[in-house]
Amino acid sequence: MDLIKLEIHGISYSENLSGAFALVLNESKGIRKLPVVIGGFEAQAIALALQKNIKTSRPLTHELFKGFADKFEIKLKKVIIHKLVDGVFFSNMVCEKDGDTVIIDSRTSDAIAMALRFNAPIFTYESILNEVGFESDFKYEKKIDFNEEDVFLNLEKKDDESLKEINLKSENIKLENMSLKKLNEMLDKSLAKEDYEFSAKVRDEIKSRKK
Repeated sequence: MDLIKLEIHGISYSENLSGAFALVLNESKGIRKLPVVIGGFEAQAIALALQKNIKTSRPLTHELFKGFADKFEIKLKKVIIHKLVDGVFFSNMVCEKDGDTVIIDSRTSDAIAMALRFNAPIFTYESILNEVGFESDFKYEKKIDFNEEDVFLNLEKKDDESLKEINLKSENIKLENMSLKKLNEMLDKSLAKEDYEFSAKVRDEIKSRKK
């Protein structure tokens, strides 16, 4: 199976799940995006790694693991998001020690946090991108504020009135009662808003109608 290299496109706050974030990965030579739902602590760990100029007073968990690996000359060569089961991504950290390759099972958020600290590439399989990837040309700027122990992530979208009118709340919408035409319209709007989590729910409902 072909491996597709991914890059971090951004981190957005989830309006549908309290305290959750969407880590959006973009294929490096394409326009497909892969959304991964992560928690607040995981978002903080990734945001800290993205902000190279931010240093904590004491090593946090991922910095500690990086220091441990460096001390024992363990290298993280790459991260592979290799499986998707019931909406949960499974990842492997491919490591090297004394010429031997060791594969370590990991949560995707932890694997990506470590990949950033090791400057290691991130990959997934074509089959996963085909299943859950989105194509979108909409861009946003990512703003990361650091305030002592907390990292707050905010999005600054372009001034687009058509996007401002979109106010989709999945908890108030019963997708099973929507027509297929309406679902496709909602999918387009949620992608425009870059609400990837809700888009995935709409996409799954559309797929279930076509079986």
